[in-house]
Amino acid sequence: MNLRQLYYFYVVAEEGQFTRAAKRLHMAQPPLSQAVQKLEESLGVLLFDRKGRSIQLTDAGKILEQRAKQLFLTIDNVKQEVLEVGQGMSGCLTIGCVKSCFSQLLERLESFQTKSPDVLLKVIEGDTSSLTQSLMNHEADLAFVRLPVDLEPFHALPLAPEEYVAVVPEKWYDSFQQTTTLEKLADYPLLLLHRTRGVGQYEAIVEQFEKKKLDVHIVCESPSIDVLLGLASGGFGITIVPKSSILPFHRSFFKLVPIENMNVLSDSAIIWLKEAYIPKSAERFIHDTSPLTQSDLSLSLEESINNRSAHL
Repeated sequence: MNLRQLYYFYVVAEEGQFTRAAKRLHMAQPPLSQAVQKLEESLGVLLFDRKGRSIQLTDAGKILEQRAKQLFLTIDNVKQEVLEVGQGMSGCLTIGCVKSCFSQLLERLESFQTKSPDVLLKVIEGDTSSLTQSLMNHEADLAFVRLPVDLEPFHALPLAPEEYVAVVPEKWYDSFQQTTTLEKLADYPLLLLHRTRGVGQYEAIVEQFEKKKLDVHIVCESPSIDVLLGLASGGFGITIVPKSSILPFHRSFFKLVPIENMNVLSDSAIIWLKEAYIPKSAERFIHDTSPLTQSDLSLSLEESINNRSAHL
């Protein structure tokens, strides 16, 4: 087995068809089929179940596809690392960001782009659960996420904590003053952010009501802040979100009301994998756009949150 044969197999597995794979590889189909057959002969197993033009991976083929993906990802990372060492800053930086942290990303991008104009930025959106998975799958270099999250596999740079606000639709403007309380909000239908997996802001907000023995009427849960803001603008209910998640163009559609007795802050962080190479552009982004020193970075994120929570 050699790398060329393995790569040919991997492309066929990805495309699901020899014809499409041959076009992608810019080669004729017969030599591609022969290369895959030689690979099967060298391994002593069938990698594809061939039925006419249709092909399906065998169990052995599925295992080999997974290992080949990991191998070629490692090769790409090595090539990228060597390129950056030899040529300096360039390449692509992929940043994941939950929608409610977009303003925190935005305020850092201008500074970074000024210092690293040749870096292509790619931004992917998702909730915290999906973005941590993107990091684990090496589909993003770093991510802006809302806490809590299991930080065992990650380095983390804490961002400034912020207050939650109630987003009140126009039809209830007259019922709300400059501030509100959890007791008042319990009388209205609520729209809450809820992750696709794991514990997050939803549980933290609900716990605040439970501590005051308040029954809440939750009419919608969604991992998408856009969905909740759209429903709020239509008068479907009130949502409770971190203040910075409301961008300037949103403000004409809602009234933002601070919550007097909301004794919890929204924590967020930039995270990246511990056991993985990250591009130099990601390192520069982390250090150049953060006011924290290296000693600050070494402080446990959990410790900093616990210290602050003790004073709430």
